[in-house]
Amino acid sequence: MSLGVQAPDPGAGDENAVRLVLLHDAQGKALVLLPARSLLNLGNIWSLTGRRLQTTRGEDAQRFFSQAGLQNEPGQKRLMASLPLIIDQTLEGAPVLQLRELYSGLAFSWRYPGSSEQPVQFADIAVSQSKLASPRPGEGQDEAAITRAVERFTALRIQQRLEDTLGLPALAPTTQKIIMLRSDPDAGVDDLVPVVRLDPSLSAQVMSWAVSPYYAAPGKVSSIDDAVIRVLGFDLVVNLALGIAMGQVLRVPDDMPRGSTPYWQQAVYAATLAEMLARKIPLERRPKVGLVYLSGLLHNFGYLVLAHLFQPQFSVLSRYIEANPHLEPVMVEQQVLNVTRDQIGGWLLDSWNLPAEVCAAIRQQQMESPDEEVEPYVGLLQLTTRLLRAEGLADGPVHAIEPALYERLGLTADQVADAVESLKASQDELTELTHTLSKSRAQAS
Repeated sequence: MSLGVQAPDPGAGDENAVRLVLLHDAQGKALVLLPARSLLNLGNIWSLTGRRLQTTRGEDAQRFFSQAGLQNEPGQKRLMASLPLIIDQTLEGAPVLQLRELYSGLAFSWRYPGSSEQPVQFADIAVSQSKLASPRPGEGQDEAAITRAVERFTALRIQQRLEDTLGLPALAPTTQKIIMLRSDPDAGVDDLVPVVRLDPSLSAQVMSWAVSPYYAAPGKVSSIDDAVIRVLGFDLVVNLALGIAMGQVLRVPDDMPRGSTPYWQQAVYAATLAEMLARKIPLERRPKVGLVYLSGLLHNFGYLVLAHLFQPQFSVLSRYIEANPHLEPVMVEQQVLNVTRDQIGGWLLDSWNLPAEVCAAIRQQQMESPDEEVEPYVGLLQLTTRLLRAEGLADGPVHAIEPALYERLGLTADQVADAVESLKASQDELTELTHTLSKSRAQAS
């Protein structure tokens, strides 16, 4: 079952390829042409046309461009002549354009006929990929970047600690205790069980997990002690409790990109696959498996923070991500908001005193050369993300996995393939677990 929104590299094999995009609004459709790997600047489209044009859903675009009538040259010519055209100014004067549509794979050559009868506009509607580089982490720079981004859209002038000024909620006492246990290498189930017992909501969730089909516990689970000690174990309860706690602090936004994978589904799949991969790494090189799971569970947490801080702009961000499915979402976020989910997620989790490995891995998950001490955590996040996208289980562009990534982690291609097959075999159980997490969030709202 494919869940994610993926798009191939529109410029693969041809640096001069031109992306063909179908837009629509209540007034009708329009076609946009721009360099294949560039970002479509919707704001400039809206200013140019005076219309709130949006990209067509991926599945609708696939159906439209897969019509039999568009698979031959006469039909392609009729298409290009029948709708208003908006063409990036860098393409003006090009004798022939090699057009590609992402979702259907339709590709054909087209020459602008220069007819005065067809409404065509050449304008600045694209941002080249070279100008979309995601910010690298720098000591003390993320907080300043977040502040500037918020000030760009609000009247705030930061005078207090950033987290106080932005109205971000504090962590509950139970969550703070669990973080302390997670960070204490000597902590065990004897320390955890009393914390769980004191929180009725967490107790109910732990019992629900313990009796879920995914864990298939033998015999009846009759107590919190039984659930933690016999069925779930210390690491799992701590990590799932933290993930739930984070989700209860910030709600999943309603206006996500259309067709995207549900937030908790993506989080659970990433955490589970990352843990499976970590357990296959040779013991002498293996990172802390519990922190790997937590990194996967919270790898997209900054997305919830963006939705909280930039509520009026979040709908616009979602439209931009829809319009540019071939780009990493963090590149689009940097263009639209001047800050990314990785920056703001890593910063906030660090301010909440989550383990340093988790914060750094989330902040650096897009980097090719992360800090040495967190390289295994970052590598596992990168590998997990690419594997899930390739299987249609996560959002974002699909990238090839370099063999060097396997080597850096100490994994073989066969081990990785085995982990993916194990994950796919557990889809029903993981979906049930996801429903449990989502339900607990709804009950807390």
